This record gives sequence, C-alpha cells and structure tokens, in this order.
Amino acid sequence: MLTDTPGGVSLAVRVIPRAGATKIAGTRDGRLLVRLAAAPVDGAANEALVAFLSKALDIPSRQISIASGHKSRNKIVLLSGVTRAEIETTLAG
Repeated sequence: MLTDTPGGVSLAVRVIPRAGATKIAGTRDGRLLVRLAAAPVDGAANEALVAFLSKALDIPSRQISIASGHKSRNKIVLLSGVTRAEIETTLAG
C-alpha cells in the first residue's frame, strides 16, 4: 500500500465514487479503500480524493498528486515531504 519514493511516499488507493459519504473504508487488495461522495465526472472525484487525503493525513494538498490512474478506480497517489512512518502512524490512528 505504501512505498518509499525519492522525496516522499506513494500510496496505492482504490476509490469507490458516488458513495454516501467520503471516508476511508479499510483496505482491499493491498490498497487503501476510499469511498468518495463525488461522482467521477470532469475530475471531480480526483479533486475530492486529494482534498480528503489532505485533511485525513494532515498534509497540504499541494504535497499530494495523482501519479497514475486518473480515470481508474485504482490510483497511485504521491505524497511528497512525508515519510512512510508518518503516514502509517496517521492511518493507524
């Protein structure tokens, strides 16, 4: 789910759009499962994912980018300026 990268961490995410509420719903197939209330239209779900992860992980949204999977439910999200240990601690709490 988490992989160290130069300058940060990559996070494997599985997104479920059009959910009743935006929340982390555990893991699935080695990916963080995130339910998003936003619909996957015109990048709204991707924007909602970045905003949600920013709040949930307590890091600025400018440090979060989607590296792959822009039009897929399976995404790789890059988190810059943080360590794997920091993200693991935040997700565990």
